[in-house]
Amino acid sequence: MNSTQPDDFDLTPVTIARDGETAIEITWTDGSTNRWTAAELRKACPCATCREKRRANEEQKGSGGPMLLPVLSTAEAQPVRIESMSPVGSYAYSIAFSDGHSSGIFPMRLLAGQQLEIE
Repeated sequence: MNSTQPDDFDLTPVTIARDGETAIEITWTDGSTNRWTAAELRKACPCATCREKRRANEEQKGSGGPMLLPVLSTAEAQPVRIESMSPVGSYAYSIAFSDGHSSGIFPMRLLAGQQLEIE
């Protein structure tokens, strides 16, 4: 299943509220809630660029060679915040982060904690 396409997942957010500067809390139609920090969501970004970076990091770890350290921009070195969230149809949200990244589309299933692993 392609995680950016609509599926049979039937929960929708009732509220999405900021929890301090670096987290959000989502209340769902079934009454459950999820709290996500911006850092958790940024780390789980499902966009192609982030998935490729995670794959390359895993390959490098398994290679036995020296670990390369990333060079961070000033924005990347700061605690990440969620700058905005926009619905994508009725199945996902696009999230813009304070480090300038905004290409990830987060399916409801992931936001509800039903799909924890990103390919």
